[in-house]
Amino acid sequence: MQQTVQWSAKQDEVPPRLKAHLAFYLTGNRSRGALDAIGELGLRPALFAGYRDLTALRYDFPLVLIQSAADSPTVQSLSGLFDNLLKRCADGPEGDRLRKHAARLEREIRLRAGQRTGGSLSDNWIESTRHLGTQGDELLQDSLSRLRAALDVDGDLVDCGAETASRVCQHLWKARYESKARRFGARLDALATKLSNILRADLARSEEGRTAERLRDSFGSTHRDAFDFAAMSQLLAETLPTATLSDQRRERIRWLLSVLRWQRFFPTENTEPHGFIFKDCADAVAAYRERLPKAIELAKALAMAELEVDGEYNEARHNSFFDDDNSLGGIDADLFPDYLICLRAREMRAQDYDTLLEAFSAGLCAKVLLETDDILEPSPLAGGNPVFASRSSQIARTVMDLNTFYVLQASSSNLFQVREAIVRGMACPGPSLFSVFTGQTDGANFPPYLIAAAATESRAFPTFIYDPTAGSDWASRFSLADNPQAELDWPVQALSYEDEEHQRRSDSLAFTFIDFIACDQRYHKHFAGVPRASWTEIMVPVSDFFTADADRLADKVPYIMMLDRDNRLQRVIVNERLVREAHRCFEMWRSLQELGGIHNSYAARLLAQERELWEKQRPQSAAASQTSAQVTADVAARSAAPMVTDKEAESAKSSDGPYIETPRCTSCNECTQINNKMFAYDANKQAFIADPDAGTYRQLVEAAESCQVAIIHPGKPRNPNEPGLDELVKRAEPFL
Repeated sequence: MQQTVQWSAKQDEVPPRLKAHLAFYLTGNRSRGALDAIGELGLRPALFAGYRDLTALRYDFPLVLIQSAADSPTVQSLSGLFDNLLKRCADGPEGDRLRKHAARLEREIRLRAGQRTGGSLSDNWIESTRHLGTQGDELLQDSLSRLRAALDVDGDLVDCGAETASRVCQHLWKARYESKARRFGARLDALATKLSNILRADLARSEEGRTAERLRDSFGSTHRDAFDFAAMSQLLAETLPTATLSDQRRERIRWLLSVLRWQRFFPTENTEPHGFIFKDCADAVAAYRERLPKAIELAKALAMAELEVDGEYNEARHNSFFDDDNSLGGIDADLFPDYLICLRAREMRAQDYDTLLEAFSAGLCAKVLLETDDILEPSPLAGGNPVFASRSSQIARTVMDLNTFYVLQASSSNLFQVREAIVRGMACPGPSLFSVFTGQTDGANFPPYLIAAAATESRAFPTFIYDPTAGSDWASRFSLADNPQAELDWPVQALSYEDEEHQRRSDSLAFTFIDFIACDQRYHKHFAGVPRASWTEIMVPVSDFFTADADRLADKVPYIMMLDRDNRLQRVIVNERLVREAHRCFEMWRSLQELGGIHNSYAARLLAQERELWEKQRPQSAAASQTSAQVTADVAARSAAPMVTDKEAESAKSSDGPYIETPRCTSCNECTQINNKMFAYDANKQAFIADPDAGTYRQLVEAAESCQVAIIHPGKPRNPNEPGLDELVKRAEPFL
């Protein structure tokens, strides 16, 4: 957004402090007045007031990656897990005591999770219990024992940070892989057993299978001496049929068993499976191409084995079919493991992005996690200033435009809220992209959770989901529902504070992209603190610069509210460069809103057109209502009159006037819809010509043509100057 400040012509009339404010807004130069550099003030956005100590708050983190044998893995928040525990064991008179002690234990676990990497819930539970020092406090010991007894799950504890998204995605991916492995193993075992039985039965009928030595080996040692195996062999040779399998079929079944038993896509007792988790897209693509022939071979073997065990394999028909590598029409994505590719945006080069898009377009069934640590990286082309919408933050939009791939974008602070969407993405047939901002920004002195949440709140990294399997249109596929106050340009929150006179005040503050940038000390040069004594009327909230009437602010300076170390509110003005970047963020958010059906410009334009048309038609509608009322009155007046008789119709016909054979009318409404002043109904709801001069000859002809029983006769034209009469007279001839 380009702002033009009109003040230079009246420079001598502007007070010095206002000149300083305007000069900083235009140039970023704070040397002209008493403006403070904010780097030394320890400022934070005003809406961060309640988040100085996250360990004292109950929120989504840390997460518990619950280990489960079920096909649906779970990711639980520590707070939710404790809530469930208390529901089961905090009833009765001792409930308050249990809740109090549970809160202490939960905070201790949360504190430890933020200080360490890894560790299970049970390990952290034991250490936290030990640290609470239960010696001598029997009630605390009792509470913690009850809580531990009620705890029936375990799993890794994960706080919000650089590795959160990777660990969550790998947890959910492994659960899906293990589910596929169980299904595949059951199918493989069943097929292998049946194929082995076919070969075993064939061997039993062969000469080799009927030798005395083979028969002796097939008996247990207890009864082996009780039989004459030579005689048995001779007897079986005379009574049993010879082997029924052809050499070709026998070799085919042996080949099938070999392929099934030695495949490396899922674990078996014979082999170690391939790895399917990669940290480089090119490596994943190379592995996929290398393994593709074996994947095709395994898919064919499974299909052939199914036919063999059912006795339906026909060599004349099926041999040529399975000899063609393209016979299966592609690999079943639900059968084979998905490739999980965990990428970090800061480690990727331009060609890596190209490889990723090529892999998606080529059909590689991969689940790709793209973690972005810094969405405000200084741009060398912009003199080290932030440039919004870097390449990594746009990859999700690019993939979404391909229309056939699952896309989820979210900050790490929102991972718990969108956990079901991640599960759907893992299960979606075809490639999926999970683009996550970790909050691990280089220039921020705040916890990653706060930075990640601020990115979502400020629209710098909004949450959206595109699910191509959810429906056939964008309204079904695309969702912005997980964003705070998605219908607004910027979320608005209430801030309560105490003023200079120690009175409680409450204001509504919008959290904008400017507030998000203010969290990053690398860009503090774009901000200037204004002492309270220098607050002026030209300072307006930065959110006002993005309204429809922002042009009225041409001589104003934008500011945001921040807090110092003593929790005192400060006004901080911002220069025009950051306002431009914020406007880019604002416009991109608006485009996402349109995709999500919020403030859609096409719908708004159509609504405006319909409203304008309605306004124009209001006088006509009023006049039509009056005419309709008059016609109704005329009809009522005629209701006592006799119906049009054949004699009257003949009279109208002889005078070339229009008429209707009223007794034959079926009350279809066709003519009255054309002109309800020319045509009307009598007391029997049958049509007659109420006023032949209330319309045109064209309407008479059109009514005759549309009449279902052909009882309307237009007669001759009453107005010789009506346009197109030659054509209308010809059209009227069949009805004269």
